[in-house]
Amino acid sequence: MCVKQISVILDNVPGVFLSVSECLARENINIRAISVADTSSTSTVRFVTDNPEKTLSVLRSNKYKVQENDVIAVEIPDHPGALRAVLKPLKEANINVLYFYTYLGRGESGQPIVILGVDRTEEALEALKRNWVHTFGKEIYAL
Repeated sequence: MCVKQISVILDNVPGVFLSVSECLARENINIRAISVADTSSTSTVRFVTDNPEKTLSVLRSNKYKVQENDVIAVEIPDHPGALRAVLKPLKEANINVLYFYTYLGRGESGQPIVILGVDRTEEALEALKRNWVHTFGKEIYAL
C-alpha cells in the first residue's frame, strides 16, 4: 500500500533533530517509521507519521524545507529470507529500490512492516500484489 513519507534535510549539528521531534510532539504527531542518511554537513531524515498532512503543515510553519513522497509499506513474514518476497518481484519487474527502512510496530497480523522507496511506485505495487497472491494466497497487506 502507498503511504506518504515526509523528508527533511537538516544540518548535522547537535539538537537539530530534537527540534523537529519537539515540533511534532507538541502537535501530537507520532513518528511511525524513520530513516536517517547523513553526509558530513547534512542529514536527510525520512519518516512516516500518523498524520502526514498535519506533519507537513507543522514543519512548514516552523520553516523546515520538507518534501512529500509516496512510498510502499508492506507487511512481511518474520523469518530468514522473507525480504526475498519483496525484493525478487521488484528485480523481475526491473524496479530499483532506492531505500528501505522498517516501520516502528507491526501490522494487523503481527508481522513486521517495511517501507520502500522505489523508482516506479505504481508498477512496484502491482508487481508485489501479483507475487503476494501467488506466494501467500492472499492480498498484500500493510498498515
